[in-house]
Amino acid sequence: MYRRDFLTLFGLTLMGIVNHACGDNSQEYAEASNKKRIVVIGAGLAGLAAARELHRQGHEVVVIEARERIGGRIWTSLKWTDMPLDLGATWIHGTQGNPLTSLAEQIKAKRLITSYGRTVTYNTSGQVLSKAEEVQMENLRKKVFKILKQTQNEEIDVSIRQAIQPLIRQLDKSSEAYRFINFILSAEIEQEYSGSTQSLSVQWYDSDKTFSGDDALFVQGFRVIPEFLAQGLNIELGQVVKEIRWDQSPIEVITQKAEFIADHVVVTLPLGVLQSKSVRFIPELPRSKQNAIAKLGMGVLNKCYLRFPEVFWSVNVDWLEYVSEKPGEWTEWVSFNHVANMPILLGFNAADRGREIEAWSDTQIVASAMEVLRKIYGVGIPEPTDYQITRWATDPFSLGSYSYNPVGSLPRMRHELAAPLKGSVFFAGEASEESYFGTAHGAYLSGMRVAKEILKV
Repeated sequence: MYRRDFLTLFGLTLMGIVNHACGDNSQEYAEASNKKRIVVIGAGLAGLAAARELHRQGHEVVVIEARERIGGRIWTSLKWTDMPLDLGATWIHGTQGNPLTSLAEQIKAKRLITSYGRTVTYNTSGQVLSKAEEVQMENLRKKVFKILKQTQNEEIDVSIRQAIQPLIRQLDKSSEAYRFINFILSAEIEQEYSGSTQSLSVQWYDSDKTFSGDDALFVQGFRVIPEFLAQGLNIELGQVVKEIRWDQSPIEVITQKAEFIADHVVVTLPLGVLQSKSVRFIPELPRSKQNAIAKLGMGVLNKCYLRFPEVFWSVNVDWLEYVSEKPGEWTEWVSFNHVANMPILLGFNAADRGREIEAWSDTQIVASAMEVLRKIYGVGIPEPTDYQITRWATDPFSLGSYSYNPVGSLPRMRHELAAPLKGSVFFAGEASEESYFGTAHGAYLSGMRVAKEILKV
């Protein structure tokens, strides 16, 4: 057993916590002795999952949402009427055993499968990797992850970048090997976990679990899931929460428009919003919860969709990868041609690079993307006819894309974030899930967990 696995088990044993959120067996629920008034803050997946189950059990539930739409970090754009596009969560990651697959099948939502097996990687000059380059890349990849695995058992936690410094110092910064390592760190770690390798904990960055199976996206967009969960619920949009007065009965939730009273409150505010302290808790949150909020990380993964008059890239691939001179610059692309027969490319920027470009204008972001695409496909490729760009780090109601484990954090902090306050205020959201943080299914499972906790009070 690795040291970090021992620490995780030890922490769970001390806290007496076992997570059964994956089940949906109503027989496990304690009978509600009377109807309770419940305010759910946030109409994302976590809030809607909790509200739907609590409403189904006969409680009086109101969902209050700051935005003028439901979904939270699930946001399907209908700007291009022939192709709904997800600006937030896009895929069911791992379809086998995933609760979102069950929901999708329940509503007969059509899905498309993308495959990492259909990937082409281009070097800095814009050429497809040669066999020799593929071998070099794979050898470097093995070295990087061997170092990371070895470092995970050391006493002192460091960042991923610190852990591989001995390997990096051996390389000239202008060398292909140096660029390959930066590509590996961006494509396989930063794009996955949303945090910078300068801050990601080497011991805990990959302490999450995954579902097996393909990655599936929705033909009509991910919106079909929150729209289904929201059916029959009382949802008030445009309600920006300012204060939660929780150490009293009834609890008071104060927005810029109204006051709500409740027997129980479910807080699904994203980690970034909790860290900003834009919502005031009266009295202040317990020290352990404040510590968890401060020490967990909120990462960034931004998207840039480009629509072209015609397809000029490889038609039989789903993923396009680019080894950039600048770390993290347009490393990953998704083609919507093979899967949806649409002339659309989606480029990603994560972590530090994702934050940096949010200050750029749309024109600058598109120009930067096109510079990379012209290196690969030539100067004669057409200009995009339209684009759609996200800026999640500066969205005031998310302040980031999803959470990660930085140096100084421990998995038990997610349990501390999730811990109820005096059986009256409950916390959900992807950041509160130790096993499935950073995912849409993690958000959903956290909402189901909170519903069970309230029904047992």
